[in-house]
Amino acid sequence: MPRIHNILKVSLLAGVFSLGLIGLALAQADNTAAPLTGQDSTVAVVNGYEIKTSEVRMAFDDVIGQLPNMPAKLRFPFVVEFLIERHLIAQVAAKEGTADSDDYKRRLAAYQAKALRDSYLAQKISPSITDDEIKAAYDKETAKVTQTERVRARHILVATEKEANDIEGKLQNGGKFEDLAKQYSLDGSKDYGGDLGYFTAPEMVAEFSKAAFALKQGEVSKPVKTEYGWHIIRLDDRKMGAAQPFDQVKSAIRNVLVRNKVQDMLAGLQGTAKVEILDPDLKKAQEDAAAQHKLKAGQVAPAVGADAGAQGGGGAPAEADTTGKGDLALPDAPKQ
Repeated sequence: MPRIHNILKVSLLAGVFSLGLIGLALAQADNTAAPLTGQDSTVAVVNGYEIKTSEVRMAFDDVIGQLPNMPAKLRFPFVVEFLIERHLIAQVAAKEGTADSDDYKRRLAAYQAKALRDSYLAQKISPSITDDEIKAAYDKETAKVTQTERVRARHILVATEKEANDIEGKLQNGGKFEDLAKQYSLDGSKDYGGDLGYFTAPEMVAEFSKAAFALKQGEVSKPVKTEYGWHIIRLDDRKMGAAQPFDQVKSAIRNVLVRNKVQDMLAGLQGTAKVEILDPDLKKAQEDAAAQHKLKAGQVAPAVGADAGAQGGGGAPAEADTTGKGDLALPDAPKQ
């Protein structure tokens, strides 16, 4: 098995990855909220200890969510090697009596709470989400996506109006937009010739979106000033949104619906539970956050009024999310 970068392995074995929040745990892998059922075969043996497929699946929650760019074919061998090294150190710790320490007992209590929570989600909450609910959520979000115009544009960002005017002159004299972006632009898109990919109007600052969406395909803007500097924009394409196929996003939608159901459950539990915050700094921070939330809630109505869609390029106004639940935000279909 190929060896994995030592620094990364040491970080994992040292416990850098925390238990995480419910929402993060649910989003990390397709099988996160699935019960650990079915055949549980042995994938490796460490000094007589058998690592089962169920343990590998559980380890994905701790590891893979932190490595989103790892190729899929490398994930399984990575997690198995991670578990082998975890058990090698655990076996040494057991021989040296670490299990009798207070530190170990505190960690065990925390892990037991996590295990109970995860098992409850897998056995009770996730199975309660029906295919009809998932499809209804998909259809609702798909309708939003297909009604939203997206454009693909490139830009060159500079610090001053003079620099922008100079670049505009170079373009008029036959300069290639992509080459000038690589040479002069100040942001990360310069490495891609200024390409920003597809975006909706609300995803950019108002001045930038107004200029970009006003262009015809292939047209280049005059210098546009925003809080980030001066931009020259070229519109490469425009299209209406298109959602990914249902089968490709079904698991992700289930995770969001599970998270939303958990949030509803927690709202009820917190209304009846006796929870005391004893740390004074944490208590003050919580009070400040509650006050800020109350202030924002009072400002919700104007944000969803008739004018809310104006700066969004004519799209339908978005509903304010006061529930704390996540938006499904279906991604675009892959570019052709």
